[in-house]
Amino acid sequence: MTDALKRLSDEGVAIWLDDLSRKRITSGNLAELIDQQHVVGVTTNPTIFQKAISQGDGYDQQLSDLAARKVTVEEAIRMITTADVRDAADILRPVFDATDGQDGRVSIEVDPRLAHNTKATVAEARQLAWLVDRPNTLIKIPATEAGLPAIAETIGNGISVNVTLIFSLERYRKVMDAFLTGLEKAKERGLDLSKIHSVASFFVSRVDTEIDRRIDEMGTDEAKALRGKAGVANARLAYQAYEEVFSSDRWDALENAGANKQRPLWASTGVKDKAYKDTMYVEELVAPNTVNTMPEATLEATDDHGEIRGDAIRGTYEQARADLDALEKIGISYDEVVQVLEDEGVEKFEASWNDLLKSTEAELRRLAPTEG
Repeated sequence: MTDALKRLSDEGVAIWLDDLSRKRITSGNLAELIDQQHVVGVTTNPTIFQKAISQGDGYDQQLSDLAARKVTVEEAIRMITTADVRDAADILRPVFDATDGQDGRVSIEVDPRLAHNTKATVAEARQLAWLVDRPNTLIKIPATEAGLPAIAETIGNGISVNVTLIFSLERYRKVMDAFLTGLEKAKERGLDLSKIHSVASFFVSRVDTEIDRRIDEMGTDEAKALRGKAGVANARLAYQAYEEVFSSDRWDALENAGANKQRPLWASTGVKDKAYKDTMYVEELVAPNTVNTMPEATLEATDDHGEIRGDAIRGTYEQARADLDALEKIGISYDEVVQVLEDEGVEKFEASWNDLLKSTEAELRRLAPTEG
C-alpha cells in the first residue's frame, strides 16, 4: 500500500479539501479525512454551499429557526455558512495549533456580487471574520482589479486572506504586491505580523479547458500537440514568480518583522478532460510551501494511484515558458484567455450565489411556521 498523500505532504504540499457541508461535519467524515488522509485545510465557495444546502435535510432545523425569526434570505445564508465554517474550524483547530497557524484553515468567500466594489469587500471581510470568530479562518477575496486594494486593506487590518480566482501571471504578481502592502500597513498599525496568513489561489484546470477548446477548434496537428500543457506551465511559472518575490529585499524586511510567506495554492485541480490522468494537477505541481486544494474525487484518486516523484516544479521554468510561447505562435492569446477566465469565474460564483439565494428562500418558505 503506497501512501501517496503522505509523500505529498512530506514534500511540503499542504492537502486541503475543496468541499464542505453540514453532513461532512456531523457525520465525522471531515475528522476522518484529517486523521486518515492528511487533509489539513478546507476551502469553500458559493458553488459548494449552494450544492450543500440544496441537498438533503441537514439544514432543516436551522432553516426552520431562521424562518420563525423571519430573517432575510441574505442573513439566513450568512448564518448557515458561517456556522459550517465555524464548526469545521473547530475540528481543524488541533492542526492549526500544531502548525503554528499555517494550516488547519477554513476559507469562506465574500459575497461574489461585491467583486468589483473595494469598500464593500473590505467591510464584508471584516463582518465575516467577526461572525465566524475563529483564528483559523481565511476570508476569500477575488483577485479582480477592485479586489487588489481590498486584499491590501484586509491584510492591513490583521485579517488572514485567501486570494481567489487568479489566472494570470501578471495578476498574481499584483496579488503578491497587495499582500506585501497589506503587511506593511499592518506593521505600521502595530499588529503582530506572525498572526497574519495568506494563500493565493492560482487556478489550473480551467486554463486547460479554455485553451484546449480553442486548440480543438483549430484542429491542426501543431495545435493538438499543445493540449493539456498550459495549465501546468502557467502554474509552474507562477511558482517561479513566487520564488522571486519572496526572496526580495522588500520581503526580507517583513520576514524579519515576523511575517509569513503567502503560499501559492493550486485551485481547480480536478481534471475535467478524461484524456488526462485524473491526478495530473497534483503530481505535476509538487513543490515546497504550496497548497493543493482538491475535490474529494481527486483526493481519493491521489490516495489510490497517485505517483509523487518529488519536486515537479523547480527546474521546469524554461519548458513552461516555451509551452506558453508556442500557444501565442499558433494564435492563442494568453492575455485574452486569462481575462475570459476571470470574467467567467466571477460570473459563475455570482450565478451560484443567486441560485443559493433562490433555493434558501424556497426552503425558508417551506419551513415557515403557519400563523396562529
